[in-house]
Amino acid sequence: MRRHRTMGALGALALAAATLAAAGPAAAAEPGGPRATAAPAPAASPGTEPPPAEFGTDWHDPLTPAPPVARPATRSCQVTLAEAQFRDFTPYRGSYAPPAACGTAAGWAKVVLRLDGKVKGRQYDRLGHLSVGGVEVFRTSTPEPSPDGIAWSVEKDVTHYRDTLSGPQPVEMLIGNVVNDTYTGVIDVKVTLTFYAAEGRPGTATATGSDSGRTPDRVLPLTTPAVTPPRNTERLLAEVYATGSGGGCEEYWYMTVPDAAPYSCKAADGPYREVRISVDGRLAGIAAPFPTVWTGGWSNPFLWYVTPGPRAFDVQPIRYDLTPYAALLNDGRPHRVEVSVAGVPAGQSGWSTPTNLLLWQDTAREVVTGALTREEQSDPANSSRWTRAAPGAEHRLDTEGGHRLTVAGYLNTSHGRVTTTVTRTVRNTSVHRWTEGEDRDALTATWTDEERVTRGATTVRTDRTYTMDGETTLGADDRLRTVISLGDRADTVTLRGGREVDRSRLEDRYTGDASYTVNVPREQRHAVATTSARYRLYGTGAPGGCHDRTVATVQGTITQDRRRC
Repeated sequence: MRRHRTMGALGALALAAATLAAAGPAAAAEPGGPRATAAPAPAASPGTEPPPAEFGTDWHDPLTPAPPVARPATRSCQVTLAEAQFRDFTPYRGSYAPPAACGTAAGWAKVVLRLDGKVKGRQYDRLGHLSVGGVEVFRTSTPEPSPDGIAWSVEKDVTHYRDTLSGPQPVEMLIGNVVNDTYTGVIDVKVTLTFYAAEGRPGTATATGSDSGRTPDRVLPLTTPAVTPPRNTERLLAEVYATGSGGGCEEYWYMTVPDAAPYSCKAADGPYREVRISVDGRLAGIAAPFPTVWTGGWSNPFLWYVTPGPRAFDVQPIRYDLTPYAALLNDGRPHRVEVSVAGVPAGQSGWSTPTNLLLWQDTAREVVTGALTREEQSDPANSSRWTRAAPGAEHRLDTEGGHRLTVAGYLNTSHGRVTTTVTRTVRNTSVHRWTEGEDRDALTATWTDEERVTRGATTVRTDRTYTMDGETTLGADDRLRTVISLGDRADTVTLRGGREVDRSRLEDRYTGDASYTVNVPREQRHAVATTSARYRLYGTGAPGGCHDRTVATVQGTITQDRRRC
């Protein structure tokens, strides 16, 4: 994922700095730091050496403060899913077979995917994906390396792909890369699956009745728009790994401006984006995309060397509950399920939306009947107001957008008539300010995605909020400085019969301040960076009900690693 001309002219300067440094031990996607520190360096933790005055040729391996995947204390089996060195855009292709020693899929308590990677030299951040039997099970991006080399790992709970993993499957993985005399980093990865046996406990593939606690009975990759689900489907979700990337302006979609405004990245309708899913041409789901910042983002990879921004290593899919449409899809005929991104200029590439359908079946019925009873939506709102700058002043773009959708339907299952109602409301507000030549470029933005799903007597309310507040400046002394904060928050409450039965809260927050001198060889960049990442998770999904970890760095050295739970 090459940075676009970030945010305009600044990215070009970063690329120029990389080119100038090509003769020396520079990292092309890792411009360097300041003579005047971006922020006061915190004192080193007791018992450790103080951080260096500026970045050298090595730093701490990348890590995130997120909790590890919880594992049961049962016997386990491990298989290698993929092992490859990525030098170009040739995918790895292999095969997978489930481990015989851990029994059948119904007896797996948990399945954990782990990627271990290493790279050294000079390289950009790259986007990668992994599919098993055509089902995308993992999407990631890579950190940018030090000249001396880095290693990192990512874990993901993939138990809900039990159906896909239950038998032999082809495997494909790709981390598109370019290796030549300038970009020397070969990305070396190994991906494993570890299966944990249930050891005599009932499997999660429970008997017919409520699907609560069950993993999907079927997982169908949406390799073409046409799909024919099983006729006894009683619950249907879609997951979409939506990413704006590829090196063009859609990698920074939240910074684009209408055609009339003088900025390097254009989009006729401005920066508002909305990921939509339709069934037979009817709008069935909406969502706000997550504003992922990759590890070369905002023209300043020094920000992300140790602690990446939220979700950069584990791209989480958007989920849509399509159960209200199950009755229509259960007729045994092919139906079109399609994903689009509203706001992308017509004919412009830059978004990837691989999609899986997750289905639960009523095994006591050959056909589950029902009806779609409600489809209501507000008029989509999207307005961007550009304020032209006076000479020597800033341009400003104020954007507001939003949309609301409610769908409902019922199914006549073997355990009674079940009605599902889904309401989703998305909103985005942002203020983008920049100067002529884009020597100063700033964005303050908030996205909210509120979802309400009522199925029978159970209601799940999920409120998501994503925030971005950043500014990049280029001074007369060629010092480029980026100050940024990112937030990823989700509150989920489950009600049954009107009474609260479950609650969880996630807050993943990153702050950083980094600067370097552009247009000079690496040894003259004098790069510095101060970063902090804190991940808090309470309730369901947190080990012991609570996880709270903070990781802080200075010049690539960890100065704080604190756990509060």
